[in-house]
Amino acid sequence: MNFKPLHDRVLVERIESEEKTAGGIIIPDTAKEKPIEGKVVAVGPGLKGDAGKHTPLELKLGQKIVFGKWSGTEVKVGGKDYLIMKESDVMGIIE
Repeated sequence: MNFKPLHDRVLVERIESEEKTAGGIIIPDTAKEKPIEGKVVAVGPGLKGDAGKHTPLELKLGQKIVFGKWSGTEVKVGGKDYLIMKESDVMGIIE
């Protein structure tokens, strides 16, 4: 991928939710909520402190994360839809 986020930003690919409920009911696209889980596909170098030293991000490539429903900005990179957000918008890592 030819995209490198700046500062404390990460590029996230949404993980699509199930199209069926546990009972077998198919959920139409119009009724689905946007997924709040994703996979980190690119990370920035981190923030630069007052002394000029970089503080690296805790997030790493390939990690599955949970973020807020309205977090990030939707972008299109190489024809695919992604979200770009600050590391502080991420609520947790799925292990």
